[in-house]
Amino acid sequence: MVTIQFIPYSEIESLSSVGRIRKLLNIAKEDKIVMLQGRLRKEEEAEMIKTTMEEINSDFKGIELSVVYPNENKGSAVDMFKRNITNLLLGDRQGITVIGPASIVKDIKKNPNKIELLTRELKKKNNKRKK
Repeated sequence: MVTIQFIPYSEIESLSSVGRIRKLLNIAKEDKIVMLQGRLRKEEEAEMIKTTMEEINSDFKGIELSVVYPNENKGSAVDMFKRNITNLLLGDRQGITVIGPASIVKDIKKNPNKIELLTRELKKKNNKRKK
């Protein structure tokens, strides 16, 4: 079974950059796919990848990360102006960030109208005890 956890940006907004990264990474380490409303800053994305690389071990294989941006070229000049003002006030939070553990997520493909999330076949852990 695959679990997808939606996180509104308001839930991580008050955290420091390190706090945001840690919270999202901890959720991914629980074998959950995170769908974050909005996106991290470029520096935070880079730091998340760096932190992930440092924590890879036999239990944690890393993450797949993808940001889906709205099609900013569509709409009238008024729509584009509204988006730009919103971005200035709220800090460019449009889009969706998908973060999944590499042990589950094989690939994330972005298309204008959909997200294709390809998962790996989960191997059942052998819990049988030897007698």
